[in-house]
Amino acid sequence: MFLLITIAVVVVAYANGANDNFKGVASLFGSGTTSYRKAVNWAAVTTTAGCVAAMFLAASLLKTFSGKGMVPEALIAQPSFLLAVAAAAGATGLLATRFGFPVSTTHMLTGALLGAAWVDGDVNVAKLWESFIKPLLVSPVLAVALGAVIYLILKTLRLAPDHRTRTLDALHFLSGGAVCFARAVNDTPKMAALLLGVGWLHGSTGMILIAVAMAAGGLISAKQVAETLAHKITDMNPGQGFAANLATALLVTTASVSGLPVSTTHVSVGALLGIGITTRQAKWRTVVPVLAAWVITMPLSALVAAVLFYLCRSIFP
Repeated sequence: MFLLITIAVVVVAYANGANDNFKGVASLFGSGTTSYRKAVNWAAVTTTAGCVAAMFLAASLLKTFSGKGMVPEALIAQPSFLLAVAAAAGATGLLATRFGFPVSTTHMLTGALLGAAWVDGDVNVAKLWESFIKPLLVSPVLAVALGAVIYLILKTLRLAPDHRTRTLDALHFLSGGAVCFARAVNDTPKMAALLLGVGWLHGSTGMILIAVAMAAGGLISAKQVAETLAHKITDMNPGQGFAANLATALLVTTASVSGLPVSTTHVSVGALLGIGITTRQAKWRTVVPVLAAWVITMPLSALVAAVLFYLCRSIFP
C-alpha cells in the first residue's frame, strides 16, 4: 500500500510538472524572446530550485494540505484515503494535460480530499472555505487586476517596450524564473503532504522525489499546455510578457510565504488575461474553455477520489 501511495504521488508530481512548469516561462516563448526548448529547460532549473527552497520556506502549506482540521485525523491516517486522494489528483492532472488545459493542482488535490472525505461523511466546511476556497476564488481576480496595472505602470515608465532589448530580456528571464521558483515553493508541499502517511518517506526525502518527478514532467510532457499558455490566451510582446510574469511572481510568492494555497494556474492565466483585456488582444475562444476546465477540475477530482476510496476500502479493509 505504501508503495502504491508513493507511485501515485509521483504521478501527481509528474502531472504537475507537465501542466504547471511552463506557466512561468510561457511569456518568454509566446513573445518570441526565446525558443520552447530553452524556455522549458529554464523552467526545469528554477522549478527544482523552488522545490529545494520549499523544504525550508513552506512548512505551513505542508500542514495545510495534510488535511488536518478539514477532515478527521483518523481518516488521514488511513492508507486507503491517501491512495485515493493521490490517484484521483494524478489522473485528473494527466487528463487535463493531455488536452492542453492549464489547470490547478490545488483544485485537484482539494477536490480529491473532499471527495474521499465525504465518503466517510465528515468534512469541516468552515476550514474548507477559509483555507482553500477563498484564496482560490480571490487570486485570479487579483491577478487580472494586477497584471493590467503593472503593465500600464511599466509602459508609462517606458520599462515594458514592445521590442526586445538586452535589459528587458534579462529581466524577462529573471521574472520567468521567479514565477517557476515561487510556484514550486507553493506546490511542492501540497504533494509532499500526501507522503506524510508513508513511514519510510518523510520531509526532505519526499520533496526531493517530488522535485525529480516535477522536472521530468515539465521536460517531457509540457508541449500542449505550453502552446495554450504561450499563444492561445493573448498575443503578447516582450514588455507585456515581462509585466505578466512580474505580477504572477509577486502574487504567488506572497501567497507561499503566507501559507495561502493559491493556484499558480489561476494567477498566471489571470495576469496574461489582464494584459490581454488591456490591449484588447485576449483570445476568448480559448479563454472560455480554460475557465470551464477550472470549474470542472475540482468536482471531477472529487468524484474520482470518492469512487477510488470506496473501492480501496473494499480491497484493502
